[in-house]
Amino acid sequence: MKPAPFSYSRPTTLEEALADLAADPDAKVLAGGQSLVPLLSMRLAAPSALVDINAVPGLDHVRADEEGVRVGALARHAAVMADPAARRVQPLVSLALERVAHPTIRNRGTTVGSLVHADASAEMPVVLVLLGGSITAASATGTRTIEAADLYVGPLESTLRHDEIATEAFFPALPDDAGVAFDEIARRHGDYALCGVAAVVRADEAGTITSVRAGYLSVSDLPTVVDLSEAFAAGAVDEASLDAAADLALASLEPAADIHATADYRAHLARVLTKRVVRQAHDDCTARREGDA
Repeated sequence: MKPAPFSYSRPTTLEEALADLAADPDAKVLAGGQSLVPLLSMRLAAPSALVDINAVPGLDHVRADEEGVRVGALARHAAVMADPAARRVQPLVSLALERVAHPTIRNRGTTVGSLVHADASAEMPVVLVLLGGSITAASATGTRTIEAADLYVGPLESTLRHDEIATEAFFPALPDDAGVAFDEIARRHGDYALCGVAAVVRADEAGTITSVRAGYLSVSDLPTVVDLSEAFAAGAVDEASLDAAADLALASLEPAADIHATADYRAHLARVLTKRVVRQAHDDCTARREGDA
């Protein structure tokens, strides 16, 4: 199917891009096109105009320092995933990006585009929420920071205004006392996950667990984070605490059914992945303390 007719602009400055966007309330921003182009082709989206920002300079950066990782609006998934400093400063970003679709899509799709597309079945939104990251949004009237906790408000719906362009995402650095893990289950490699889980486990110098948080994708309408710390009140990871963590997670989730999986099956996957990923994140935390990661 061919897209519905639309006008097209390719501005060469951010100011021009913002002006083009503000001039048409039905316009959409085109960066990598990972999600937008299929929607156009299937006529699930029919914007009156596309504002292609690929000629705007200064938006393809990947920067990492002791505070975290900053990703520009035009940085491709593959570039972020391959950046050694980004992987060292916040490894969960790279772990999740390895699960995003296929290499050809990662070569073109942008991480910021995936974040603001606000698909609860995608990997990166839940990572941003779990890590407490943020988005920088620019408009003709200035810039603002949108915390991840305030970004997602509904299925494919964010608080980014129509006249704004997300110019950068920020992922906080991994604390010294933490470990991370990510896993998901899909019908085929590269498909949307039936369920995915990311986890951050923190422990003190004695190895006693101090906090456990997990993020869930493809489970409900929004990327969902659950604090599982109370399941590990004894400070260790064992079968009893992992079972308690899975129970705690499922008490906070409302798995949805669709043509790919029943709600019960998604709940089963969430239980299995919660136990697996929390254990892996704890192992990662231990390895980092011992200098093996």
